Amino acid sequence: MMGDTGVVVRSLEEYLELPEIVEDGATFFENALKKARTTAELTGQICLADDPRLEVAALGGAPGIYSARYAGEGADDGQNNQKLLNDLRGVPTAERGATFRCVLVLCQPDGRYESFEGRWTGRIAEEPAGEGGFGYDPVFFLPEQGVTVAELSPEVKNRISHRAQAFAKLRAWLLRDDQENGA
Repeated sequence: MMGDTGVVVRSLEEYLELPEIVEDGATFFENALKKARTTAELTGQICLADDPRLEVAALGGAPGIYSARYAGEGADDGQNNQKLLNDLRGVPTAERGATFRCVLVLCQPDGRYESFEGRWTGRIAEEPAGEGGFGYDPVFFLPEQGVTVAELSPEVKNRISHRAQAFAKLRAWLLRDDQENGA
């Protein structure tokens, strides 16, 4: 997703000595900032972190910051999806609106940062469909496409998702910043 920006992306797998960062923020932004800032401070490198989550209107925004552990600590994607479907049992289609959100934070080692957000709206399906993707993809239905995210090709998902939208904003910022600095 960084394509022609000239940015070299390195994986955290190259930094085996880094501790696990506990995501204990109250918001998506707080979690992304904590991950980016902590990693930037420990590595001395500019770091990018994200916090993608699902919000369901009929559940008051849940699972929200608890998306990865909605069915409890150690729960897998299937268990999280099943809990979500159980919690929405009996909720009419028109009231199953949901939003995938992704907050990206790019942080300098000195603590300065920029943040970028993407949102992808849809609704929660009555049952899982599709084999692709991960997380809530099998139950996140896209009315415009008539499929769940798990039924999209990776290429389409990487072009229109909440994460793709956030990365597009980051790319635009990076390219604008380069142009303003004559790079």
